[in-house]
Amino acid sequence: MKRSDFLKNSGLIVGSSLFAPSVTNASSTVVKNGAGATFKLDYAPHQGMFASSAGKSFLDEIKYMHDLGFRSIEDNGMVGRTPDEQAKIGALLAKLNMRMGVFVVPKGGNGANTLAAGKQEHVDIFLKGCRESIEVAKRVNAKWITVVPGDYERRLPLGVQTANVIEGLKRGAELLEPHGITMVLEPLSDTPDLFLRFTDQAYEICKAVNSPSCKILYDAYHQQKNEGNLINLMDQCWSEIAYIQVGDNPGRREPTTGEINYKNVFKWLYNKGYKGVVGMEHGMSKGGKEGEDALVKAYREVDNF
Repeated sequence: MKRSDFLKNSGLIVGSSLFAPSVTNASSTVVKNGAGATFKLDYAPHQGMFASSAGKSFLDEIKYMHDLGFRSIEDNGMVGRTPDEQAKIGALLAKLNMRMGVFVVPKGGNGANTLAAGKQEHVDIFLKGCRESIEVAKRVNAKWITVVPGDYERRLPLGVQTANVIEGLKRGAELLEPHGITMVLEPLSDTPDLFLRFTDQAYEICKAVNSPSCKILYDAYHQQKNEGNLINLMDQCWSEIAYIQVGDNPGRREPTTGEINYKNVFKWLYNKGYKGVVGMEHGMSKGGKEGEDALVKAYREVDNF
């Protein structure tokens, strides 16, 4: 599933329904059922995962997520929200002592403006996206932003492309470092045209950029498709991994629906001392309230190690 399709289908891109009235008193239901225990790892849902229970308001959904035991959220499309919406989300997260996970840097390296090409206009677009992201991050207290360097520039040797990406990312890191924001590079599996696809490749680039503001976003769904050997490769590249995302394969749905042994993966992360966010960047195997209950049950199961 391509990232653009995933965003549309999962509810990460939203419109005027962001602050619509809720349809239930979600909080009282959850507390009554005693389902609000926190998890061993910090799993982060996104908007739409609990819309059947909490309604169409993202603020109500965040409260419902908190009542379920989640302590972080993700919102790839945060930059597309109005400043007022961003500020309200940030204030609610602060009130609930929840963390903001990643959002995507706008136009920060894609097929139309790949950093691998080494063109100044592409770098300028990327840097503009970084500056915009800094302002958004301030409103929601975000510490991580997702960057995808874009497609291959196949007219250039691979080494030259890699150097171009490194130089562009260095420029971005210079902007982000003073604000304590980390861009996390995400190797993807959506198409072989993508420049960044493998964990060791991202590791090499981050080592060369040599900045606390340039690290790896390790998405186990994509890396199961690209390379497998998840725990071993995470261990080898651990010093440069700052953020984790998950989704089972095949299907990109919640853990326990595919072939990845997420209980073992999460146990390894916990024993490794990982205190960061585990982004739930996936769809759901069932719709409605039944699907929401199955989602929480799956995370309770794989978190029970």
